Amino acid sequence: MNKVALVTGASRGIGLEIVRQYAISHEWEVIACCRNPDSANKLQDLRSKHQNVEIMQLDVCNHEQIIKLSIKLKNRPIDLLINNAGIYTQKEQQSLGSINVEDMLHTFLTNTVAPLKVSEALMANVLISKDKVIAIITSRLGSISCNDVGGNYAYRASKAAVNMVMKSLSVDCYDKGVRVLLLHPGWVRTDMAGDKATLDVETSVKGMLDVISANINTRGMFYNYDGTELPW
Repeated sequence: MNKVALVTGASRGIGLEIVRQYAISHEWEVIACCRNPDSANKLQDLRSKHQNVEIMQLDVCNHEQIIKLSIKLKNRPIDLLINNAGIYTQKEQQSLGSINVEDMLHTFLTNTVAPLKVSEALMANVLISKDKVIAIITSRLGSISCNDVGGNYAYRASKAAVNMVMKSLSVDCYDKGVRVLLLHPGWVRTDMAGDKATLDVETSVKGMLDVISANINTRGMFYNYDGTELPW
């Protein structure tokens, strides 16, 4: 029986590439979740080429949709849950003197609260799987030790917060056999990071998937895409 990976934010960028790399493997079935499946043309094209890809609707900020997804997937094992969905508010809206409260709260809801609620809702699925792994695509910008340039208040704070959330999750679920990994993808050329980023998405994702495979028994560790451990 194939393993099952569920990926949030799967319609573009890193999420889409995660789906693609698992789709070409005969060992995996992939549940690709995104807000608007009907308009996710690249994801739909991927599914048409790979029978092991299944698309489901999920807005991670919509708690009702999270519950509906958990009901739809009841009793279905999920070996690997990858919380990838996230947002980055424009830099000029995160500068001192121009902080927008609503934008900052929405960033926290998407980047911090949503991964916890998705993990919570699908925990039963993870527990009945073989591998029992939960991963979060976080960011080095959430490392307090590495912050030497300031700025990016909303994004940095939301990623630092989700790092703590996932560390707590790793402690709470360790005795149940669940392993939690925190992954920094690098500065990747996506719609979020732009063309100036230094890393292509294929290299980033391959590295992170290798880290997941190699560190399945770790407990809430924070890794770079190349496998090096990052400071909190």
